[in-house]
Amino acid sequence: MGMWQAFRNGSMYDLRSGDTAMDDPHGGHPWGPERSVRARIVCWLLLGGPPALAGRVSALKLTGVQITDVLDLAGGTVVPYTELKGCRFEKEVLLPEARFTTLRMVDCSIPRLEAARLHTEGDLHLPRCRVHNGMRLTDAHIGTDLLLNQAVVYRDRRARSVMADGLTVGQDLQAEMLESHGELSLRGAKIGVSLSLRGSRLSNPYGRRALNAPQLTVERTLYLTPAGIGNPPHTSGTTPARGTRVQRFECEGGVRLDDGRFGDAVDFGQARFILQSDQEVSLRRVQTPELRFLSEAPRRGKIVLSGARVVNLMDRASSWPGPGQLQMGGFTYENLIPQGSFPLSRRLQWVTAATAEYNPEPYEKLATVLRNGGEDADAREVLLAKQRRRRETLPPAAKLWGYAQDWTVAYGYRPGRAALWMAVLWAASAVAFSRADHPPLKPGEHPDWNPSLFALDLLLPVIDLGHDAYWQLRGGWQWLATALILSGWVLATTVAAGATRLLRRS
Repeated sequence: MGMWQAFRNGSMYDLRSGDTAMDDPHGGHPWGPERSVRARIVCWLLLGGPPALAGRVSALKLTGVQITDVLDLAGGTVVPYTELKGCRFEKEVLLPEARFTTLRMVDCSIPRLEAARLHTEGDLHLPRCRVHNGMRLTDAHIGTDLLLNQAVVYRDRRARSVMADGLTVGQDLQAEMLESHGELSLRGAKIGVSLSLRGSRLSNPYGRRALNAPQLTVERTLYLTPAGIGNPPHTSGTTPARGTRVQRFECEGGVRLDDGRFGDAVDFGQARFILQSDQEVSLRRVQTPELRFLSEAPRRGKIVLSGARVVNLMDRASSWPGPGQLQMGGFTYENLIPQGSFPLSRRLQWVTAATAEYNPEPYEKLATVLRNGGEDADAREVLLAKQRRRRETLPPAAKLWGYAQDWTVAYGYRPGRAALWMAVLWAASAVAFSRADHPPLKPGEHPDWNPSLFALDLLLPVIDLGHDAYWQLRGGWQWLATALILSGWVLATTVAAGATRLLRRS
């Protein structure tokens, strides 16, 4: 009778005892008949309850109530505002294809929640709830916000904690400090504003993935970042202020965000991934204006960015794993925004880690980004590293030629070396030829002997200074002249190759 009157009056029906331990819906203390309400009565009130008192709005508000039997509202249309706080459900809650204005279940103990194709005009709130055998929100439509903050969800028989494939949320999905024991599945979900998993802990030791969300669409930002911890714990939907005690996002198991679309950013700030060797943090073909890859580097498993497209890549050197743990084939980015020290040597290690076998694409992409940012010298160093990496794949003869180009003019990326070598060879050969026996080919038809011009004429290919054709060398001097000619051609061809690359890039 009391619940009937509270419903008509729109007031709270409170059956708490006042003892904190006894009133804990997740505790082991039994609640007797004096605190129990049959599920059938609750359904009757929600689907066809009595009219509100004059000047009041009918609503079902329960606190500290145990609901016995199965609460079955499948396919029903619930008009009254519904709010249950600190309640305990004896059996599962069935809401498939039901329609609500707003549904709030706060700090409730629920054996299982079945809500496929649920439709709410307003919010669906499940903060601090404990769901013992998983929840299903497949193809559900939430008009405004979905709140799962500080909820604890255990797996169902298929090792899934939250099954929300095809979920649509009009505004925010907040699952901050969520504990998920099983696979959190959001395949093809659409979030109208932001998706926040700040401070959440996802664990799935029963399968490959703890977060499975391919083709996820988030209009603004996906947050896998820390949440502030207060006393009592609370979440605010914002990044914690400096100095606040925080709980980081932690994921034990693989993450799949393949083909995701994110309107503002994907934020991995301080995230921790605990992976097995066959597990991945997969961002294949993801598109977002900004990727904030500021997590801890996982000790095992892989980070996969193949085919991803971002505008700004914000990262730090310590976030990336080592060789064999990174894949970036087809990964494109326009700007690098390193956080902290990220020298070029570490950036080259980053590229090398992503190419177990030689692949020019990551080197060329990095060089393009550096050049567009005005770092021309660094861009040349990257392309030089690419040539050195390529050299290791060549047959012995080509490899030797590569070493020659590297040693002389660094594949044309350091053309200053060519001028130095030319000067050294010219000076050395001029001194040597000053002592050489040099009979003229035609007596009386030759200029005065000049060993410097003679050496320079041999050293410069194509260009004829008109001096080397008048003199005849014998013995070892002929071999020295031949070596000088070959050296000139080597230097000239390497410089020409470097100039060609420069023109092609420009």
